[in-house]
Amino acid sequence: MTLSRRSLIRSAAAVATTALVTGGGIGSARASTAVRAGAATGSAFPADWMGALPDTLSLLRMTVPGTHDSCCTDPANGTEWSHTQNWGITEQLQRGIRFLDIRANGLQDHLGDAFGIYHSSFYQGITFDGVLAQCRDFLQQHPHETIVMRLKKEDGTSNDVGAGFKDVMNVYLDTKGWRPWFLLADQVPSLGEARGRIVLITQFDNDLPVLRWPGGDNDFLSNQWFSLQDIYQGLSSPSQKTAKVSRQFDSVAGDQDSALMYINFTSYAGGGWPKVNADAIMPGVQSYLNGRLSDRTHLGVVPMDFPDFHSDTLSALIDWNWH
Repeated sequence: MTLSRRSLIRSAAAVATTALVTGGGIGSARASTAVRAGAATGSAFPADWMGALPDTLSLLRMTVPGTHDSCCTDPANGTEWSHTQNWGITEQLQRGIRFLDIRANGLQDHLGDAFGIYHSSFYQGITFDGVLAQCRDFLQQHPHETIVMRLKKEDGTSNDVGAGFKDVMNVYLDTKGWRPWFLLADQVPSLGEARGRIVLITQFDNDLPVLRWPGGDNDFLSNQWFSLQDIYQGLSSPSQKTAKVSRQFDSVAGDQDSALMYINFTSYAGGGWPKVNADAIMPGVQSYLNGRLSDRTHLGVVPMDFPDFHSDTLSALIDWNWH
């Protein structure tokens, strides 16, 4: 008999309960987390929602809420055109976000040993060091969670390190000691393999054994690891963007055993400020989800702008892991 995802998770919670009582199998801290989350799973515990899911579950078979341009929290660091989030990294993670879209390049006066975070040419007032410190602190407090991170070399900055981007990344991994916090793997891991670490997806030239973002821009794209929808310009209305999001949801719904991780950006940069566009797009996304609450599907990674204004969608995406 094939177990539903809900049955599988309940079984995992029962195993954790047995281990807590008998002292077998699972460590006490891990077991207590599973039992607590198992009593009220998902968005009821947004900082710990992954803790109720079984180790054997592949990230390919999950629904993972994320943010687009995750560090762009202040219009003073550019304009309202570059303002995509109100929550900082720590609050995003506490609220259940598990995919971060990090765009970096050289940091002025640091001569190849640090990244700043940018949106196009605009420095966002935070370094990659700061991003990693917040991720580390969260994972130390919530060791059953994982963070999926796209690290992109953001072109157009005044401190472009060029082909030296990979060398600066190596400084972070080894000289600065961040390597143990990353899961560097060229296949999508299980949740058990990824717990307590950052799953790295690279969008820069490198020779690391990692997942690699599809090449290209503003389109439906794919490679051996990903199926990506990131159409952010060139549409006549935000409703057309909602239709692109729905199309990608339909694609993953029809490809549930895929070896690809589906990524589906809801963000759009055409015609209005990101907040205006998000307010126009997200009700349609929520309507799509509301119409499929009985489905037994996973939806992949869903990066958003301003999830604080669309918390119903954020909660729905977290809870989709128990459908």
